[in-house]
Amino acid sequence: MSHSFGLQADPSFGVPGKKRWAMVIDLRRCIGCMACVCADKAEFDVPLGVWRTTVKVVSTGRYPNSKRHFMPRLCNHCDNPPCVRNCPTEATYKHEDGFVLQRYERCITCRTCIAACPYNARHVLPNSRQRVKIGGVVDKCTFCDHRVQKGMLPACVQTCIGRARIFGDVNDPNSEVAKLVAKFKTVVLKADKGTKPQVYYIKPDRVQLDQGLSAPRSAAAKRDADAFYRHNRGSRFFGGVI
Repeated sequence: MSHSFGLQADPSFGVPGKKRWAMVIDLRRCIGCMACVCADKAEFDVPLGVWRTTVKVVSTGRYPNSKRHFMPRLCNHCDNPPCVRNCPTEATYKHEDGFVLQRYERCITCRTCIAACPYNARHVLPNSRQRVKIGGVVDKCTFCDHRVQKGMLPACVQTCIGRARIFGDVNDPNSEVAKLVAKFKTVVLKADKGTKPQVYYIKPDRVQLDQGLSAPRSAAAKRDADAFYRHNRGSRFFGGVI
């Protein structure tokens, strides 16, 4: 994998013979454990207060009919990245394989890329750091390109205990990422911005979202539910075993 510096490599999504690294995030599997966040913190010595990846947590409903929903967020490594177009020093560039990366020695911390990014995926590194002597510049998720070059998975993908994150070459029809994108009705964030993001989300189906009010699917779950209803005076709340 050779680095081609410049303003921006040509879009590679769907181009025959070109790699296009992408990620699928299966929201049906994410349990909000934050292992991905910790993995990135450990891999890159990410300081307190900033993150390369985050998991947004949203609570809905009211007790006892409440639920928590998890939404992992990171750089989308767009095929048409506005951060690259707007960087005045070409510190941000798009690699020919799809990575959107940083050249720290060129960064003047003008924060133009932060303003241009519609995904709030960038941050400024403080000058005081422990293991990595890079500070005072803008940083972001890199899809762990240093690991991918060695045939390894990104740290967040390798660490995900629910296997909610899947990484691969979306241009390769035999890759798991390409098969998932082809099989499921995936969505991307802010598609209307024209950035062509390369992080695809598989949304939970309605039955999973409404699990709290859905009927038990097994005899054991039904017995548990019946016991719960008896002890709670007929309450229809059920968020139990499926």
